[in-house]
Amino acid sequence: MFSLSPSLERGDVSANLGRLLSPEIDADRFRSALRRLQDRFRIYASTCPAPLIAPGLIVSPEIRHQSEIYLPIAEIAAAFNRLYRAALVYPPILSSTPFHNALSWVDVFAGLPPRLQFSSNPALLLERLLSERDLLEEFLLASFLPRRFYGGFRRYPGQSAYLRHWLGEQPQKPLRCLDAACGSGEDCFGLAGLLCEEGYVAEKMWIEGWTLEPLEVWAAAHGSFPHDVRREAHFRMEISQLFQHGYNARVRFSCADLTIPPPAEPFDLILCNGLLGGPIVNQAPSLELVIGNLTGLLASGGILLAADSFHGGWKQKCPQQMLRALFEAYGLRAFEAGEGLGGSKPYAQASSCSGHAYSEPR
Repeated sequence: MFSLSPSLERGDVSANLGRLLSPEIDADRFRSALRRLQDRFRIYASTCPAPLIAPGLIVSPEIRHQSEIYLPIAEIAAAFNRLYRAALVYPPILSSTPFHNALSWVDVFAGLPPRLQFSSNPALLLERLLSERDLLEEFLLASFLPRRFYGGFRRYPGQSAYLRHWLGEQPQKPLRCLDAACGSGEDCFGLAGLLCEEGYVAEKMWIEGWTLEPLEVWAAAHGSFPHDVRREAHFRMEISQLFQHGYNARVRFSCADLTIPPPAEPFDLILCNGLLGGPIVNQAPSLELVIGNLTGLLASGGILLAADSFHGGWKQKCPQQMLRALFEAYGLRAFEAGEGLGGSKPYAQASSCSGHAYSEPR
């Protein structure tokens, strides 16, 4: 399991990114794809009326249609998916990339960071990515850490208010917390900050953040977003106080699949924001599996909180009542908790209200 502890040291940032990237890529494997894409773009540029693809272009249905006729997104995606597989040492989650549901190449191009918009010719982009390591790293990070996936810090003030109330009613014992589907880690650090404000010293808490994407683990642990310098600066400003007071030593980020979670000591608090009922987990079988696994990870008397304020359309497919019913089916007492839902796990008959014994994971 790929795991990292938070660190802002440049050596750690660089070394750990190197663990995820292939040391070199055989460019010869891409020669035929480059020729095909170059031929496609030449025909497109000589045939289509202006405007051609350019930075800042407003994508109209006509422009999208012309792009798809001459530069089929399926063919371009196949070439870049091969690049993802060659550039990363692990099987990439291709559904996270900008090519997965793109309507056309022009839509992908419009969403690229400015430094990657030097040419609207996909062949030229691919060629430079194969030869320039720093550009390739920026492209990979932009692909798997797009801003659209996350809402930043303090996304759920109502949930935070509920947590403050819940903490105020608990004896202040050591807390083990899990942010399931933690993304780039904002909620993990936000939770650490909340516990700090509520009087928890660093030694009395342990927070884990789990995600499927190794690049998210890397970005969260190092507060590093080289493809988005403003995002990186804001992220590091938000976590600076936690580092100064040693709370970063009580946080760990790991790759984990919630359908087959790794062995772990029970958690007193589990956050699962933006996943249950969203575009990834919304069908009854997968919801049941993940909720069942999360319930199994809860300590007696622990709570599971799930909110989702940025996938609104999916709530029609998985309404709150459905999640509430599933929480209750797995033995949780369901309740409203800020912007989302909560579930508390009853104390086991043989347990006292003092909770389980705490030990730091190795």
